[in-house]
Amino acid sequence: MKKLIFMIFLFIGISTQAQDKKKFDKPTIVEASCGECQFGMKGKSCDLAVRIDGKSYFVDGTTIHDHGDAHAEKGFCNAISKALVTGEIKGNRFKATSFTLIDDKK
Repeated sequence: MKKLIFMIFLFIGISTQAQDKKKFDKPTIVEASCGECQFGMKGKSCDLAVRIDGKSYFVDGTTIHDHGDAHAEKGFCNAISKALVTGEIKGNRFKATSFTLIDDKK
C-alpha cells in the first residue's frame, strides 16, 4: 500500500513538472501577427495572435488595431513581427500584461 501511494505521488509530481510554461513574468520574445491571415487560425475577423513554441494563441489585453494599420505593407495581416510580451496562457488564449513590438532594423 505504501508503494502504491508513493507511486501515485511520484506520478503526480512528474506530470506537473512536465507541464508547458504557462506564465511569462519576464519579457519574452514571441512572433506576433494576425491569427487568421498569417497563422491560419479560425476566427471571425482579423485578430491579434502570438505564436509561442510553435503554438498560436489569440491575445487578450491588446488588439490588432492598437499597433498600427493591420493591412499596411508591414502590418499584422501581411507580415509576422516580433514582440516582447509578459502575460499568461489561460485556456487557449494569451492574456497579455505587456505587449511591445520590436523594431525590425533591416
